[in-house]
Amino acid sequence: MATEKGVTVSGVPADAFDLQALRLDLADTCWTAIEHFNEIASTNTHAMRAGVDGAEHGTVYIADAQTGGRGRGAHAWASPAGSGLYVSMLLRPALAPGDALWLSLAAGVAAQAAVRSVAADSKRGLKVGPDLRVDLRWPNDLLVGTRKLGGVLTEMQAEATRVRFVVVGIGINVHQQSFPAELATGATSLAIEQIATTRQRLLLALLRAVHHEVQALTAVTAEARTLAQQQLRIRLEQGSSWMRGKRVHVGEENAYVGTTEGLDARGFLLVRTDAGELRTVLSGGVRAAE
Repeated sequence: MATEKGVTVSGVPADAFDLQALRLDLADTCWTAIEHFNEIASTNTHAMRAGVDGAEHGTVYIADAQTGGRGRGAHAWASPAGSGLYVSMLLRPALAPGDALWLSLAAGVAAQAAVRSVAADSKRGLKVGPDLRVDLRWPNDLLVGTRKLGGVLTEMQAEATRVRFVVVGIGINVHQQSFPAELATGATSLAIEQIATTRQRLLLALLRAVHHEVQALTAVTAEARTLAQQQLRIRLEQGSSWMRGKRVHVGEENAYVGTTEGLDARGFLLVRTDAGELRTVLSGGVRAAE
């Protein structure tokens, strides 16, 4: 496990985490512990193992670099040292396995809110720069235009009727000025979008936003939880250009093209195919139709 000093990378501003300040600033939230690594294979992989070993609800794992960062569908996630926010959160929510998708969707909304918050702060501080329009692509991508800024990877261990624990991993590109050739046309960062911030500020905004979403989705009464899901569905459809009226290609086993028609009661994306069939996207990747 790492020190609290962070790293300095050639071409990247020194942007260390201040763990003591984070813990103080998050004292009124569900986040009970923060573990920091200078380098790790994957914060999500580590958090899943820690969950099996009994790590407590509200444990946060952050890293300056990942050597084996993962995205959804076994895709790799580029995690150069000091350049991005790489964080995984371990939760033990009182939820049925069928409701776990809402946590993943809520994490995307929280990440969108956190990015918008630091972007607004950056613009006020610099008095320059564009408004940053951050879009959400179901189920887990943060986009600026057509380029990916970040993503959410949610994994869980569950029994038939209850979730034992959930790990919500979020990666956001912060300081990168360029990307490897295979990512160059499809990725962006806050720095490329002219947003000046620190990983500390972004992490604090993110953890506060996720805390708010988790509290709502895990409310004591079933009625309150259902209301939180309904409100989240509305916010998702309002905050994303992908939820309704978007022509998409769905890469499931039998790939198809259609137009999105919002979310169902469980949080899955509905797509009306060109043949008129209303289909539910369960696991396939969603991309803009050409």
